[in-house]
Amino acid sequence: MIFHQALRRELSYTTGGVFLVLVTIMVTTLVIRILGFAANGAVNPEDAVVLIALATLGYLAVLLTVSLFVATLIVLVRWYKDSEMIVWFASGLSITNLIRPVLQFATPLIIIIALLALFVWPWANRESTLISQRFQQRDDVSMVSAGQFKESAKAERVFFIEELDIDKGEVKNIFVADSKNGKLSVAVSSTGYIQNSEGGEKSIVLKKGRRYEGQPTQPDFRILEFEEYSTKIRSKEALAPAPRDREKTITELFTTTGPEAINPNRAELLWRIGLPLMALGLVLIAIPLAYVNPRLGNYTAMLYAVLIYLIYSNLLNLAQNFVSQGKISVFAAIWPIHLLAFLIAFALIRNRINPSLKWWQRQLPGGFTSK
Repeated sequence: MIFHQALRRELSYTTGGVFLVLVTIMVTTLVIRILGFAANGAVNPEDAVVLIALATLGYLAVLLTVSLFVATLIVLVRWYKDSEMIVWFASGLSITNLIRPVLQFATPLIIIIALLALFVWPWANRESTLISQRFQQRDDVSMVSAGQFKESAKAERVFFIEELDIDKGEVKNIFVADSKNGKLSVAVSSTGYIQNSEGGEKSIVLKKGRRYEGQPTQPDFRILEFEEYSTKIRSKEALAPAPRDREKTITELFTTTGPEAINPNRAELLWRIGLPLMALGLVLIAIPLAYVNPRLGNYTAMLYAVLIYLIYSNLLNLAQNFVSQGKISVFAAIWPIHLLAFLIAFALIRNRINPSLKWWQRQLPGGFTSK
C-alpha cells in the first residue's frame, strides 16, 4: 500500500507537470499562429483569445494522452534509476503487480480523454469555425464608425463617415471608395441615410453628391453628379455551411446519410474512439519500457517513447485516411493497431518477467544461455 500510494502521488504530480508544460507550448504556438491570422485579416483580433482557448480545449485529449504516457515513463524510470524497483522486486512482487495501480490512476484520465475526444473536440472546432465565419461574413455597416476609415470584409470598399446616427439611420459627410475589376470609383456626399430592404439587405443612400470613376490621368475618367446614390453594405444573410466531420457531434456522425458522408463520418469515429484506446495502449507499453539498469541510469526509454508515440499516432491517422477514402472498412481498421499495441505491451512485460524467453537467445547445455 505504501508503494501504491507513492506511485499514485508521483504519477499525479508528474502528469500535472508534463501537462502544464505541453499546454504552455501549445498555447504559445497557437498565439503565434492566430495572431498571424488576425494580422492578415482572416480573424477578428478581438476574437483571438477566444480562438486560442477553443483550440487548446480541442487538443486537450491529445495533450492528456501524451502527458499520461510520458509521466508513467518518467516515474518508473526514476524508480529503476534510484533502485526503488529493486525493493519492489525484493518484496516478492513482479512487474505485473505494477499494472493494477498504474491502471487505477490512468483509468479516470482515459475516461476524461474519451469525453474530450467525443464531445469537447467537435464543440471547440464548431465554435472556432462559427467565429471565423461570422467575421468573414460580417456586413460592412458593422465596420463603419464615425470619424474613421474602415475597410469592408472583402477589401473591396472603404468607408468614411464623419457623423453617424444609428437610431435615426442618418449619416453625414460620407466617403465611399469602390474597387472592382481594376476600376476605382469614389463617391462623396454631405448627407445620406441607411436604407433597410427586404430580405435583410442594407444600403447607404448618398444624397446630392459627386462620383468619380476611373483614374484622373486616363481618358475614361468621369465626374458625375447625382441626386441619390445607393451602395450596398450588407447582402442577404448567408446560410451557415454544413459542419465538417471534425465538427459533427456523435449523433450527427451516426445520423448523417449519403454515400459521400458515410466514410468520412466513420473515419472521424475511428479517430475519436481510437484516442482513449491509444492512451491505454501507451500506458501498458510504458510499464515494461521504463526498465533502466540502475548502474547505467540512462534515459534511452524516452527516445523509444517518442518513436512509439509517433508511429502509433501516424498509424491511427493513416487508418483514418484509408477509412475516409473507402479503401478499408472501419471494423477492419479499428482493431489491428490497438491489438498490436496490446501485444507489444504483453511481449515486453513477459520479457521483463523472464528474459530467457527472448526468441533470439539460444539455450545451451547446462542451463546457460547465450547473449
